[in-house]
Amino acid sequence: MFAIFKREISAYFNSIIGYIFIAVIYFFGGLFFWATSLFPQNAELSGVFDNMTMIVQFIIPILTMRIISEDLKLKTDQALLTAPISTASIALGKYFSTVFVYLMGICVTLFYAATISFFTVPDWVVIIGNFVGLLLLGMALISIGMFISSLTDSQIVAAVATYAISLFIVLMDGISGFFNKSFVSKIFSYLSFSGHYKNFTLGILDWSDMTFFISICVIFVCLTAYVLEKRKWS
Repeated sequence: MFAIFKREISAYFNSIIGYIFIAVIYFFGGLFFWATSLFPQNAELSGVFDNMTMIVQFIIPILTMRIISEDLKLKTDQALLTAPISTASIALGKYFSTVFVYLMGICVTLFYAATISFFTVPDWVVIIGNFVGLLLLGMALISIGMFISSLTDSQIVAAVATYAISLFIVLMDGISGFFNKSFVSKIFSYLSFSGHYKNFTLGILDWSDMTFFISICVIFVCLTAYVLEKRKWS
């Protein structure tokens, strides 16, 4: 798994994708930090994190579109699948490498918190809650994007499909209102990422919310490993 992890990290930064992802995160993060904290002299970072959730939803599909689709397009998937390594290790190596690049991007928010701490005492509980929530949200979306990438050799299709599904999942809480508190409404409410993300923005690390996002990660990483296993023997 570690060999796959190193291979994928190198792939991100031997191409322009890794640099673009981090540059976009840093650019918009700095913009939001200036607009919601520095300019109004506000010690809170809630405005930064609220806007960052929207940015990561847009840019994660670009980060995940190549994870497996690129191997399928370049016909290097069979060489990878026939290597003496399990498909689960392949999926995990690719997944954690992408999470690592994502983490490199969002860690800039901790730099903003450290900057504020020179002038006042920030609310670290809320900041850590927001950071953990942003990390878990990204990890869940990355797992979904990786699964979709395993289904097609087109990076464009993988990116568009990931964005569409991510948007649908995030909006589930609003969609549930159309079903008038029926059983279907409860299902949509529970599956809504927004509903589970809300507590993090308040600095509440609820185990049920954390378990929800981690479960999404596990499910889609396992589905990716299953797709790879089927392709290995096809």
